[in-house]
Amino acid sequence: MKYANEVPQSRWLRLRKRVFEILESGRERDRVRHYFDNFLISLIVLNIIAFAAETVPSLHARWHVEFYRFELFSVAIFTIEYIARIWAGVEVPFLKRMSPLKARVKFALRPFLIIDLLAILPFYLSFVHPIFDLRVLRMLRILRFLKLARYSPALHTLMKVISNERRALMGALILTLTMLLFASTGIYFLEKDVVDTPFSSVPAAAWWGMATLTTVGYGDITPVTTLGKIFGSMVMLVGLGLFALPIAIISTGFAQESSRRDFVVTWSLLSRIPLFSQLNGKSIAELMNYLQAHTYPPNWEVIRAEDRGASMFFIASGEVLVERPEGAATLYAGDFFGEIAMIEQEPSEFTYSTLTSTKILELSGDDYLRLCRAEPEICDHIGAVAIARQYARKRGQSEPSGI
Repeated sequence: MKYANEVPQSRWLRLRKRVFEILESGRERDRVRHYFDNFLISLIVLNIIAFAAETVPSLHARWHVEFYRFELFSVAIFTIEYIARIWAGVEVPFLKRMSPLKARVKFALRPFLIIDLLAILPFYLSFVHPIFDLRVLRMLRILRFLKLARYSPALHTLMKVISNERRALMGALILTLTMLLFASTGIYFLEKDVVDTPFSSVPAAAWWGMATLTTVGYGDITPVTTLGKIFGSMVMLVGLGLFALPIAIISTGFAQESSRRDFVVTWSLLSRIPLFSQLNGKSIAELMNYLQAHTYPPNWEVIRAEDRGASMFFIASGEVLVERPEGAATLYAGDFFGEIAMIEQEPSEFTYSTLTSTKILELSGDDYLRLCRAEPEICDHIGAVAIARQYARKRGQSEPSGI
């Protein structure tokens, strides 16, 4: 009986793990996750289009039933997705040490899960009490657009940058509010004695202050006194620099985050190549300046026979097919190729093409010479493998892999 009970439980755990892989951390070539992500992205985009189209009176009058049915279908899918994410959330490595309930609660408090909840919440709240059918609450449906951030690395990076730079952005906001108060107060005292002045109080002048600081200048409220106009000109000049501050903070943070991500990705690729795995942090950091990372689809010709060798390539992941007269061979992660043609500045003898989606690090001939000056041990190893390969070809033996 104990064994019979363990089998279904094991299947249940495998199912939960598989759901987690599809929803949160699937493999790169996982077709199920690929199709699921594309389906959700399409559904989110269609929801935004339907939300906008529903506000057009003629479209709403003609298609309101279809709009409602599509809303029911979308909410059902998003609800199942949300419940499935919460259920599989215990598979997150750092949550496995917690109790299932505590782990799921902690997982549900993640920003993306909160967005998922807010995207479906208005529909269900409309059944609780009529007051929840307000248009303001239904506008929360546009939060479904934010669900796209989960599938967009650029949006994810931007959100992370805003989170990382929140203190600097808060400082810029405080400075902006200070200047807004200063502008509103100043124009109030300069214009308050004018007959029928729109600057009757500091709060009334705040609209002018915001429009002037942002240099929008609607022109619906304008100073009429000479001092008021001079003061307004000064506020405009200050606004030009003031609102450039948060833009500079975000752009600098975005550049730094992109550099960190490139560093981590390249470091991860280098760690998969045994030739570089024993290098210390300083050597790897220097080596990264010479390498360019590429991701090639299947059946992509990296090197074509008779092409002059200008670079050599290291396979970080995937498989590469070598087409030789004596027979084809497959290279795997950790192998490198193209070094003989590059070193001798001769055309390549063989064609190298990818069998699968392959991540490759390219080292150009000029960078190879710089690398030899910085890390002679690596170049000695590459040169030794190149000589061994040439010798093996002359003797008709199998070539060493390069490791």
